[in-house]
Amino acid sequence: MMTAITSRYLHKLGKVSIRIATSARQTRLVSHFKFYPDSAPSELGNTEKRNLFQSITDALDTTLDEDPGAIVFGEDVAFGGVFRCTVGLGAKHGYHRVFNTPLSEQGIAAFGIGAAAVGVTAIAEIQFADYIFPAFDQLVNEAAKFRYRSGNLFECGGLTVRAPCGAVGHGSLYHSQSVEAFFAHAAGLKVVVPRGPIQAKGLLRACIKDPNPCLFFEPKVLYRSAVEQVPIADYTLPLGQAEVVRPGKDVTLIGYGTQLHVLQEVAEMAEEQLNVSCEVIDLQTIVPWDEETIYQSVIKTGRCLVSHEAPISSGFGAELAASIQAECFLNLEAPVSRVCGPDIPFPHVYEQFVIPDKWRCLAAIKKLVNY
Repeated sequence: MMTAITSRYLHKLGKVSIRIATSARQTRLVSHFKFYPDSAPSELGNTEKRNLFQSITDALDTTLDEDPGAIVFGEDVAFGGVFRCTVGLGAKHGYHRVFNTPLSEQGIAAFGIGAAAVGVTAIAEIQFADYIFPAFDQLVNEAAKFRYRSGNLFECGGLTVRAPCGAVGHGSLYHSQSVEAFFAHAAGLKVVVPRGPIQAKGLLRACIKDPNPCLFFEPKVLYRSAVEQVPIADYTLPLGQAEVVRPGKDVTLIGYGTQLHVLQEVAEMAEEQLNVSCEVIDLQTIVPWDEETIYQSVIKTGRCLVSHEAPISSGFGAELAASIQAECFLNLEAPVSRVCGPDIPFPHVYEQFVIPDKWRCLAAIKKLVNY
């Protein structure tokens, strides 16, 4: 059954960018995106070259320095984690504050909720977002509802849960998923996805300081491929605020995480090949999302494309599309378009066919402007 579905989908997608090796070697995939580095605001002071995982480490180090009640925990966290985001923190701050947990995501979340409920700044790591589902009940039925069900007498706002997410080129079913939409339904949680090192540090620090439990999903393909000059000083970036990373006047492109870089390249292609000016917006915070920035842009351009790696059905792009069409209907020149992952388990050797790459996004822009 899956073979038939996948085959039909691959046939529909058509050409993709691949590099063919000799017959004796495996085909190697060209990365589906080009990273677009940002520049930090000058008022944040001196910068240092860092990749995304180093920015995460810096944010955690700053938190442990300033808050003696902060703890960092998860599977393999004490030795630095599989992606090295906590390397050196145990030795510096003590292994009673940076420590390993049993292989139990449900237990990690439950421990974090309990710790946060008694005033601890609890920063949990789920080793892969794909394995967060055993913790789903704790996060959705306990963390999200803790304040509400007690009439604001108790809360666990000191809880931040980090998890690597998204496609990486070879992750297959259990190491490639984008799970943000599952948690967007749970009132009481904030959901954040950064696009690069500068945003990662500022948004993670904001999550840790926020009085609500936050889920911080880190696109793992960016851990080493995303490099920027990151401010050395401590800073936060506002949650719930999108960023216009490229102004435009003809089409609004909305994304987050790795997909934001795909959209930036698509915007360049659209301008060069179609003479179409695209406005690119990084949502940054999935919940709560920045309605004002999105609506203002769509009212200006009259056309909108939403793109994410997660499956298209009930993905967060569906909420964006429905809201945009409800609030901006009289300004739209075409229906809101979505370019997302298909409704199939994330494949291994066929990953390049299911990624919402620049070619699929460019084709969608052509349809929007010709509608």
